[in-house]
Amino acid sequence: MRIGSLTAALAGSAALWAGAAFATGLEVTHWWTSGGEAAAVAEFAEAFDATGNEWVDAAIAGSGSTARPIMISRITGGDPMAATQFNHGRQAEELVEAGLMRDLTELAAAEGWADVVAAPALLESCTLDGRIYCVPVNIHSWQWMWLSNKAFEEAGVAVPASWEELVAAAPKLREAGKIPLAVGGEPWQQSGVFNVLMNALGGKELTLKVYDDKDAEVAAGPEVAKIFEALVQAREMSQGGNVKSWNEATNLVITDQAGAQIMGDWAQGEFQVAGEVAGVDYTCLPGLGDNAIISADGDAFYFPLLDDEEKAKAQETLASVMFNAETQVAFNLKKGSLPIRKDVDLDAANDCMKKGLAILAAGNTIKSTDSMITPDTTTQTNELFTQFFADPDMTAADAQARFAEIIASAD
Repeated sequence: MRIGSLTAALAGSAALWAGAAFATGLEVTHWWTSGGEAAAVAEFAEAFDATGNEWVDAAIAGSGSTARPIMISRITGGDPMAATQFNHGRQAEELVEAGLMRDLTELAAAEGWADVVAAPALLESCTLDGRIYCVPVNIHSWQWMWLSNKAFEEAGVAVPASWEELVAAAPKLREAGKIPLAVGGEPWQQSGVFNVLMNALGGKELTLKVYDDKDAEVAAGPEVAKIFEALVQAREMSQGGNVKSWNEATNLVITDQAGAQIMGDWAQGEFQVAGEVAGVDYTCLPGLGDNAIISADGDAFYFPLLDDEEKAKAQETLASVMFNAETQVAFNLKKGSLPIRKDVDLDAANDCMKKGLAILAAGNTIKSTDSMITPDTTTQTNELFTQFFADPDMTAADAQARFAEIIASAD
């Protein structure tokens, strides 16, 4: 692996890290518990421990929707952890407004974060009233479909290059005893399928009209109707999966029991842990093969205000470590995501990561859904799509009508 010039990137970090004379333990909460995620978070822990401090892992099993209420309750209840994961967007906005989060503006300025960040929108998502309150640690995109090459070979059909080709191959996959599309039984996964379909089949402008402009007329119109028709196809192809977590669904693809999965690039970490090789054992299709676009999603870490001076100093060290170029390479190669920094070279990047980097370099990106709608609106859409996947009698028209109502009342 060759890392680009790190002199400037590390100049601010070196002095800060040197100040950690005594080991200070920091409790860090996150929801990274799958095999690939655990391997990635271990890179953060190792890098922080190397500064003479101690990463005290406090992973919360389940998805972010399970973990976030626990995290928020602890912070608002006066029992804050030292650092906590959130997705970009508005998830931590009220905590920042309440003055419960540490201001990282001076650290970011000293280390030149704005000069090297590869996705400026993610740093902007950490910013409120001109002040920076979190450190972005990766660029994640939902806009991927993962396919088992062997599953299609055993079904006697070519590996699809688009959503339409997957739909066409579905009957052959069923005949071969395969699940055409693996979808876990959690609300955020089912919403994710819909949102990826909207981007891939409807295009960026349609997604922005619906989620950014909150245009209920468009949400109720013919373009979105086509997306709900595709969602009916997804529901039919997913029948028989009977798994809940996203990584269980990914494992169906890894073990060739399912043909495909629509999931963010964090799924790639699971393929790597299983020893799968991109382009050989599995195929990745950004934008489902129909629209080569990635969403500028990502994970960020916030640092609740603490009364302990030593822990407060260690918080800055941890923030610096997470943004450091070397740590970024090590973490994101395991996580399956793209580095938040643009000043690193990734000679070790696999076929799928190279596709993502090329799309990012071309500027074919879209804002994350989380940055356009509130958590309350997200909860409403999640509930809708959960019901839709659970009830085959719910028609596309009925679901779209409810979706349009949700968009009409969104702020």
